[in-house]
Amino acid sequence: MYTYKIHLHQEEEGGFTVTVPALPGCITYGTDLNEAKSMAREAIELYIEELKERGEPIPDDSNTLEYSINLASE
Repeated sequence: MYTYKIHLHQEEEGGFTVTVPALPGCITYGTDLNEAKSMAREAIELYIEELKERGEPIPDDSNTLEYSINLASE
């Protein structure tokens, strides 16, 4: 089992662009959060499939911690 963090960026014109930091170039889009997450899963699966076919190592985020830090504006 692989673990991946995804970043969802809400677009001004609507929808969400999704990136997968552990998989460079793995980017997709969904018109709403549910579609964006579904598209992310599909993009990740296809990316991993390609890595396997090439015999390349498969990175994941299982040992990555993520925190958000909020700073007050000055």
